[in-house]
Amino acid sequence: MENEQQSGLPVHGNEEKSIVNRGKVLAGAAAAVVAVVGLYLANRYWIAPLTMHQAQAHVKSASDPDQPLAPDFTLTELSGQKLRLADYKGKVVLLDFWATWCGPCRIEIPGFIELQNKYRDQGFTVIGISMDEGGPEPVKEFYQDYKMNYPVALGNQTVSELYGGVYGLPTTFVIGRDGRIYSRHPGAEPASVFEDEVKTLLGANGTTEVEDFHPAGHATPGDKIELGTPEEANSEVPGVDVSKLTAVQKADFKKVLQKEQCTCGCKFDLLKCRLDDRSCGVSRKMAKEELAIFLGQAEPVASHKKAGTPQSAPAAAPSRN
Repeated sequence: MENEQQSGLPVHGNEEKSIVNRGKVLAGAAAAVVAVVGLYLANRYWIAPLTMHQAQAHVKSASDPDQPLAPDFTLTELSGQKLRLADYKGKVVLLDFWATWCGPCRIEIPGFIELQNKYRDQGFTVIGISMDEGGPEPVKEFYQDYKMNYPVALGNQTVSELYGGVYGLPTTFVIGRDGRIYSRHPGAEPASVFEDEVKTLLGANGTTEVEDFHPAGHATPGDKIELGTPEEANSEVPGVDVSKLTAVQKADFKKVLQKEQCTCGCKFDLLKCRLDDRSCGVSRKMAKEELAIFLGQAEPVASHKKAGTPQSAPAAAPSRN
């Protein structure tokens, strides 16, 4: 008792300090737990979803197959300069396949001239691809008579096949700043139809994909457009990719095509029709079907079996050498 009185209650004071210190430690630990839980929840329900959304948006804009990339090409303008489509990336492009003898083309062109005047300063251009076969002079004369104010180049069947085969004129593709095809217009359309699409695409932020695009008029949307490939366009059998066949297999495949009649009305075999009329969609489709049968990737139709057409063995993988 005497010792307790002399010490001024030191035992109780130390106990109180110890309790306070433990309380602070527990409070700090609780605060730390709350902070960790808060960071976890924020990351899971806010930061991570936002980052994932941005990443998915980036991937979608870079590789979305719904809006196919416009095939690049290089042609010669009427001025003699080279026109390369890739040089126009970042602009909205109205790519018009036309010809001087095409009546509907003549109707459309004044509207394209107005669009060029109205929107070229906003990052827009019309590019005309003339499919005339009489050389540049008639096209130059037409260009001057109509006072055309946008680039015009002389086209060919190779470019036509890259764009899925241009079987009728006019055929117009609307391409966004991101270099993707958003619509395909087979046949003539009022200028207002193209203007609606152009204004939507001009509003894109940089070269990102325009997700709320809606084709106007009688357009085919981007996800329904079938394009060709360089291998098809430059093939020994135009429009059919035979690049993976060996020289022997190519010779055998051509013999197969020579035995089959084209049903387009030309009275030619498939090979001759493909060589003489690259724009024939009938022989192109039939030749592709024959290639699939030749490679063992498809069964011949009943008419082939009844006629006793021999089936080729599946083609061997070409040598890498």
